[in-house]
Amino acid sequence: MTSSIQRIGTTPRFSEAVIHQGTVYLAGQVSQLIDADISAQAHDVLRKIDELLTRAGTDNSQLLSAQIWLKDMADYPAMNAIWDAWLEQVKAPVRVCVEAPMAKPHYRIEVLVIAAQKA
Repeated sequence: MTSSIQRIGTTPRFSEAVIHQGTVYLAGQVSQLIDADISAQAHDVLRKIDELLTRAGTDNSQLLSAQIWLKDMADYPAMNAIWDAWLEQVKAPVRVCVEAPMAKPHYRIEVLVIAAQKA
């Protein structure tokens, strides 16, 4: 038996999202806002996630898990304020948040989420 796999925003290197058996897997999302603080970058990343989730037929109320990488853990309180506001009307997913070196020097945050599709 084969199952269908739907890919969104596919390039030769990766897909922005993959849907398989009702589960939506997003690639890590980063902000292209150069010289922006954590608040601006976090808002930008969560906006991108909202857009991809919508394209995949779901939204942040269906989040199952989230992985957050911060360039500097000093940004943790500001990022959490934005994260909490984004999830204010929904139940929170499981989550991890760690400090990590980033692929480009201007990245302050990267977020990867997995969500269920809406029925």
